[in-house]
Amino acid sequence: MFFTKKDDSFLLRVRLTPNSSCCRTNGIFCDENNEMYLKITVRAAPENGKANKELIDFLAKTLNISKSCITLIGGAQNRLKKIRITDIEENTLLKLTKE
Repeated sequence: MFFTKKDDSFLLRVRLTPNSSCCRTNGIFCDENNEMYLKITVRAAPENGKANKELIDFLAKTLNISKSCITLIGGAQNRLKKIRITDIEENTLLKLTKE
């Protein structure tokens, strides 16, 4: 699974592709350690945090939650990101694979 439950929140793993033609989910990526990541593409360039900001905006809109519930906790300068999401149900996160 591309997310894990952590106390009162979820840890979402994302493989981000910037400079795309649209914002969307694009399947699952499995790294060399067999850790699964949700693939997401965004339009923004990977400069000055623009792609990270667009990722958070996309997740908030898609999951219908406040941006304040989403925190980038790892991978700010990397393609592989770790994101903490609060105030959400597991079923809502599963909707990301149906986009």
